[in-house]
Amino acid sequence: MALTAAMGSGIAGLRAFMDALNVVGNNVANVNTYGYKAGRVTFSESIYSTQSAGSASTDVTGGTNPSQIGYGSSVGTIDLDMGTQALESTGMTTDVAIQGDGFFLLGDKNGVGVDSLDRLMFSRVGNFKIDDDGYLTDGKGNIVYGFVSTTDNATPGADKDPTISTVLVPIRLPLAADGKNNTELGEAIYPGQNGATNVDPTPGNNNVNADGNCIEYENLKIDDNGKVSCTNKMTGDIVTIGYIALGTVTNPAGLTHTDGPYYQATDSAGEISISTPKSSVTGPMNNGANDAAGNQPPNLLANSGTGVKSGFLEQSGTDLAQEFANMIIYQRGYQANTRIVTVTDTMLEELINMKR
Repeated sequence: MALTAAMGSGIAGLRAFMDALNVVGNNVANVNTYGYKAGRVTFSESIYSTQSAGSASTDVTGGTNPSQIGYGSSVGTIDLDMGTQALESTGMTTDVAIQGDGFFLLGDKNGVGVDSLDRLMFSRVGNFKIDDDGYLTDGKGNIVYGFVSTTDNATPGADKDPTISTVLVPIRLPLAADGKNNTELGEAIYPGQNGATNVDPTPGNNNVNADGNCIEYENLKIDDNGKVSCTNKMTGDIVTIGYIALGTVTNPAGLTHTDGPYYQATDSAGEISISTPKSSVTGPMNNGANDAAGNQPPNLLANSGTGVKSGFLEQSGTDLAQEFANMIIYQRGYQANTRIVTVTDTMLEELINMKR
């Protein structure tokens, strides 16, 4: 029984060190992956078998300690180092890196409410561009969320001094005016807002005095305050498209890594807070979901000192020196456990041969 327990402990150790080497291999493979967060393994002891229980001392004899035999080790946790890494210059005016806590928010064109923010994806990789439909997207086509320029009323239209809405929506270029009803051909038509939920940058939904297409743009850039702006090629006007939103959670290590640079906010991540870089946009986040009394829920934009750095991307969190050191340690641990298995096997063989 004791020999088979020893072999079981050795096999458990082999399994634990293989898992640890898998984490190291993944970290090393992503040494040049922007925004990658390295994994860290901790080990834990496996269950124990009590051979004899402890006892208290008496007037005559002393007490005894319990005698227990363990059954190897297992992987206790695999954590992610969510700290900010060094930034690398790219020279691209639409690349941005987060300086501090927080994540870019990405999703689809359908939008979210304050009670469904966990539908959004979280990412630290800010390589953005405008797609064919005028949406600001990342390298994989996911749409960036933020706060866009709007008119001061519920009616979409041209506005030389638009207001930044506090409704979290997909960021999209304004529509282009059709030149009718006192509009200049090609000038920006901004979506309307009524202080609540009708900010809608989707093509065709705000087709007032517009031809359904987005403005023609050039000189697209994102500054260190998260402001997305461009030049209207038709009119020469500087157009503020909107501001990028940042999301933070109570426990960043509780985010679930889904695919590529993306994370999902599950219950273990805690509460989600929304802000903009350096609190460029403030006020109540009017994404609907009013309560039964018609009151807006108290989801205010967090007061954030976190900024972004234009023209940079965050480097990988892999430390090659540390990973190589871990690789050696895990390799030696694996070798030691193979010796436990082979020695136990030899002893069992000797035991079986005694019967012959």
